[in-house]
Amino acid sequence: MLPALFIAHGSPMVAIEETDYSRFLQQLGKSFPKPKSVVVFSAHWESPVQMVSAVSRYSTIYDFGGFPEELYQINYAAPGNKDVSRQIQQLFAGDQISYNVETKRGLDHGAWTILRRLYPEADVPVVELSVNPRIRPQEQYRIGKALAPLRGEGVLIIGSGVTVHNFQLLAVRNNPKVREIVNGFEDWLEAHLELWDLTALFDFEAQAPYASIAVPAGGNEHFVPLFYAMGAADATRVVHTLYRGLEMGVMTNSIYQFG
Repeated sequence: MLPALFIAHGSPMVAIEETDYSRFLQQLGKSFPKPKSVVVFSAHWESPVQMVSAVSRYSTIYDFGGFPEELYQINYAAPGNKDVSRQIQQLFAGDQISYNVETKRGLDHGAWTILRRLYPEADVPVVELSVNPRIRPQEQYRIGKALAPLRGEGVLIIGSGVTVHNFQLLAVRNNPKVREIVNGFEDWLEAHLELWDLTALFDFEAQAPYASIAVPAGGNEHFVPLFYAMGAADATRVVHTLYRGLEMGVMTNSIYQFG
């Protein structure tokens, strides 16, 4: 059975820059059996109703600006998987989760930048799913839990986001307090993930230190993919921290394995 993963996608530059983190992602893709498909909940696809992609082959969305031209020349033309998409739709229907099907949208950078590192040949079929940061964490978790059976069928489930994602911290990143904020929040998160403490995690905005800075109001779309991925491993409730790092000194490059 394949695990579910939360992967920080960070800057789009992860697709082309050679860093410790990008090299780790490359090795991570080799550490599991090659999946028959990848399902990705991306922070860069928000919708009020759960969306499920069903395409034959993806185009590449460049949903960012101000980066080197090299980045815009990448075409990560991964195939879709309509069979897995239909399975997802059936699982959602069985759990009374409302959804719509998207047949044209390409892969946003929350998906293709990390997939390019995991599977550089773009030879693993993909189904991208949206996130809804406005519903309760319990519901995000429930949506992920509905997809748990896919893990036993060779499907890798990924939540792609960033746990500490606040661009305002860039202006003060040399202040020692910033490192205290980022590490304080991530330490709390890691500890409660290891305990699978859903009561605390679902109430992270009130209980986690520095939560309002790490996950600012109206900016939780990068945090919530964690709950979707976590839900997909509810049956085993085992977590492993695979990587912790910082990008630009203020954003976390964390990878958590569930199951």
